[in-house]
Amino acid sequence: MPGTLYLVATPIGNLEDISFRALRILKEVDLVVYEERKAGSAMLRHFGIEKPVESLNEHNEAAASSILLSALKKGSNVAVVSDAGTPVFSDPGQILVRKAIDAGVKIVPVPGATSLMPALISSGFPIERFVFAGFLSPKRNRRIVELQELKKEKRTIVLMDTPYRLLALMRDIADVLGSSRRLSVAFDLTMPTEEIFRGTAQSLLQKFSKDERKGVFVIVVEGV
Repeated sequence: MPGTLYLVATPIGNLEDISFRALRILKEVDLVVYEERKAGSAMLRHFGIEKPVESLNEHNEAAASSILLSALKKGSNVAVVSDAGTPVFSDPGQILVRKAIDAGVKIVPVPGATSLMPALISSGFPIERFVFAGFLSPKRNRRIVELQELKKEKRTIVLMDTPYRLLALMRDIADVLGSSRRLSVAFDLTMPTEEIFRGTAQSLLQKFSKDERKGVFVIVVEGV
């Protein structure tokens, strides 16, 4: 009988956000799969959990997915977690999920921390309907095209990127969506350094340029 594939959400920064259910499952499974083995082992040690840890990331996803599927077919229970937050969502894991579905392996999502909802509910913008645009292209020409496609979007838009591309993304938002477009930018959510800034694209660009702002962020853009 095949094992179960658990998709376990873990804290996005503050380790107090781990759920009781997530801890129980991490203790019970045969194998924990992390993006980076070192980070995965450190998190498990923090909670006093000793488990074999394997990695599944953008560099080894295809090969690792086949190996993990084989383990699942043989009856092993496997928990997939990401570096932070909800696995598979803007993270590797979709190949494994699709293979598991095709093989008839049971998949159990274990909800928990995510940066998406805290950023949305604190933005002040309408969130009955929204668009998750995620990570835009790191190449400026392509990123400009992607923003142009979002320019007339009436729903609230959520964007993410790596900390070192904040200013480049902010400049492009101001140029393409308009300097007066209102934004909410949430930094280091759940951490002691958490800060949420609201204002126009131009005013926030000026602030972040002056402050040389760094940190993990989520940008929420008001729709047209």
